[in-house]
Amino acid sequence: MTEPLLKVTGLCRSYSGRIAVDGVSFTLTAGQTLGLIGPNGAGKSTTVSMLCGLLKPDSGEILLDGQAVNHGNSAAKHKIGLVPQELAIYDELPARENLKLFGALYGLSGDLLKRRCQAALDLVALSDRAGDKPSTFSGGMKRRLNIAAALLHDPQLLILDEPTVGVDPQSRNAIFDSLETLKGQGRSLIYTSHYMEEVERLADHIVIIDHGKVIANETPEELYRRLPSQAALSVELGDFDAVALAALLEGIKGRPGVGAVQSIGNTLRIALGAADEALPMLEWLTAQGCRPRHFSTARTDLEEIFLTLTGRSLRD
Repeated sequence: MTEPLLKVTGLCRSYSGRIAVDGVSFTLTAGQTLGLIGPNGAGKSTTVSMLCGLLKPDSGEILLDGQAVNHGNSAAKHKIGLVPQELAIYDELPARENLKLFGALYGLSGDLLKRRCQAALDLVALSDRAGDKPSTFSGGMKRRLNIAAALLHDPQLLILDEPTVGVDPQSRNAIFDSLETLKGQGRSLIYTSHYMEEVERLADHIVIIDHGKVIANETPEELYRRLPSQAALSVELGDFDAVALAALLEGIKGRPGVGAVQSIGNTLRIALGAADEALPMLEWLTAQGCRPRHFSTARTDLEEIFLTLTGRSLRD
């Protein structure tokens, strides 16, 4: 069996007696994209800091390509590219000069540095703005330059911490184009985000952390199978009085394959065991005298799984 590129075992970290990360373990194979998600305060940022060697764990081990990642092992850290949530670029230094500076910090120079800078600019679609200062860039362009800076030393593992925070849809799509190109090249990625649809789009494997512990460590398909309901049917009804609606809801709950039913005004959201159960449900509703104005179906998504596993209460 091939050894994983990254092996994380029993990571723990406390702050002033408060446990932030409690026995986190997972692996990442070469060429895989791993989504690392969790509510606010779950321990994601602390975990990422330890993965990069920026923070020393109280206990546990991080092995990258067989080498321990820690404060003293710069050789292992050299194999990691970090795209931090906070922008790490110089606003008054032209984009290409920003990249040259970061490349030089990794020991690059001459033609190799020039080629790496150009390749990174091409990847993030900033070649035409290479001579401009980031102070003139949009937020999305700055984010893309941030990604380019993390790629100059050709890392084996790229860690992206909330790389699309505060960007417009066009910039987010451009960032995804770049990341999907990297993924297609066989790059190994760890992606953290609060946007579930982003993780769903990119990740081959998902790790969910809550209260410092790993509560899920599975493929997206395995996560979907955790829920009894695999699809949802949304039906907007015509005029229905409260008594008739209450009776209808009770009838729906008794139907085979129904996981749950929710009424918001005259719109019903019905959780189903499978998508092919939607048509029989619509036929049954019609037989009850309902006249749906509109209906739609959708597969259970990652956000629903996330809320089911971590709860729906507000986290600040």
